[in-house]
Amino acid sequence: MSEPLPRNLVDAGPLVAFFLKGDRHHEWSFETIRALRDPLFTTELIIAETGHFLKRYDPALSNLCAALQSGRIRLIPLFPAHLPRVAELIRDYPGRADLGDASLVMLSELHPRATLITIDHRDFSVYRRTDGKPVPCLFPS
Repeated sequence: MSEPLPRNLVDAGPLVAFFLKGDRHHEWSFETIRALRDPLFTTELIIAETGHFLKRYDPALSNLCAALQSGRIRLIPLFPAHLPRVAELIRDYPGRADLGDASLVMLSELHPRATLITIDHRDFSVYRRTDGKPVPCLFPS
């Protein structure tokens, strides 16, 4: 069976909030992610960022690893093939785009019908893909 096309991309913020009950976005993240039937797709950079924020919260970090092992969260490798575009995005948005954000914009370019689950309205309302369109996002209300 082939890998499903990504319908849901996910940023670090909602992942941290999903696994960390004390996070102010926990309820929104938990309900949003739990309602989705399809796997969540992201990059290794986002998983590293999430792991960094969860490192002091076991079992949260262990639960993140379990979600990766089960396939609920799946990784799409971008490097080295897409490094030039990621670097271009960082240059296009100086002081705003970091490697993680740029990797998610890149994923949205590769999978333009996918929706990004993020709490980062400030940045993702500004970023544009190569087609000039914004990244389709689902934000907390």
